Order: sequence, then C-alpha cells, then structure tokens
Amino acid sequence: MKNNLKYKLICFDLDGTIIDETIFIWQTLHDALGSDKVRRKKYAQDFVDKKITYRQWAEHDLELWREVGATRSKMLDATKGLILMPGALETLNELKRLKEKAKKEGNFFKLAIISGSLNIALEKVLPNYKDYFDDVYINHLIFDGKDGENLVGIKTTAFDFENKADALKEIVARENIPLGECVFIGDHDNDIHVAEIAGLSIAFNCKSERLAQIADIVIEKKDLREILKYIL
Repeated sequence: MKNNLKYKLICFDLDGTIIDETIFIWQTLHDALGSDKVRRKKYAQDFVDKKITYRQWAEHDLELWREVGATRSKMLDATKGLILMPGALETLNELKRLKEKAKKEGNFFKLAIISGSLNIALEKVLPNYKDYFDDVYINHLIFDGKDGENLVGIKTTAFDFENKADALKEIVARENIPLGECVFIGDHDNDIHVAEIAGLSIAFNCKSERLAQIADIVIEKKDLREILKYIL
C-alpha cells in the first residue's frame, strides 16, 4: 500500500526540545547537587580536547555526584522542575496517531529519541515514553542496593555529539529507509552532525548559532506543535 507520508522517521533530541526547564540535564543535576564546579569544567574541556572519551567523562561526572552523596531520591528531586516543552504532548499524540494509522495500512512511520540526556529526565516528564518511541538512544543511570538508592554506574550512549548521526544511520539501515525521509529536531551544538544528514532538520528553541545556520527550518516560537506543519 502506498505511503503518502513524505517522512517516515521522526527523531528528537530531548533536553531543550521535548524537555523544558533544562539545557543539559547533566548541568541541572550538577547545579542542584552542588558538585565541584572546577573539576566538572575541567572534565568537560578534557572531552572537548579529546583527552578523555565520552564514557570517561560520564564516569568522572558520576564520581563528582557520588562525592556529594547523590542518591536516586536526591537526583529525582533535582529533576522536579523539569516539564514537557509546551505543545510536546499534543505533538507526540498526533505523531502517535499517525504511526498507528500507518501501521494499520501496512506503512512505515516511526519515532525515535537520539540524545545525550539521562533516563531519569525522560522518565520524569514522560513516564510512558515507550508508548510513543520505537527507538530511544540515551544514557542510563544505574542504581543498586537494598532500596535501589545507591548510584553505582552508568550505561553510556554511543550516540551523542558527532555520533548522533551514527544512530540515525543505524536506524535507517535496519529499517531500509532513505535518510531523505528522516526528520531530526534539536536545539544545540551536539545536534549539528545529525542535522546535517537528515532529510529535514529543524532547529527548535535553538541555542546554537551553527545549528541555526545549517538547519532547514528554524522555529523560534516555543511550542513544539510548530514542527507539525513541516512534517505532515
């Protein structure tokens, strides 16, 4: 059956795109927990300078959080100010409706998240995210202990910064769809590489001059429903 949808895969960044009241959840947690500012700045610069890997950077950050007594409860409390971006739920519900319709008709239409965010942020604002998204590429904090409170590790994503493009390529290879039929919506510097290869790139609530320059569409209005007119 013919699929009349121009785009078959819609990919979202998370912080600042689906989630409001944070630019980077890592920074939000550091600020709330009061970790060492000097060392966290150093680790970030070391990553930028390619002195450490993404995983090493994440593990250094975990070390800083553990030093200030971070627990699951404290970290969840630090996310209490996070909310869905205005229009996000309406947008996701509309895209979910389209996905269900496409499935009934034997057509392909899927949704994905490609982000360097953390699972606790996504679970806070959208606990039923699996009802919407077919693929979710994010970092996962690991808690252990009798009450599940101890922060013991992290399962890092392999797909942040320039590697976000690899996540998109992985999905299209698996599903056998052209990159030209993919949309990516993001807001910051780490979205640049994936925006460059997507068939339609949308800079939403943008904080990156470079992303705004290379994106096909720039949306300044802080309402995620604005993306629908370009997708549908």
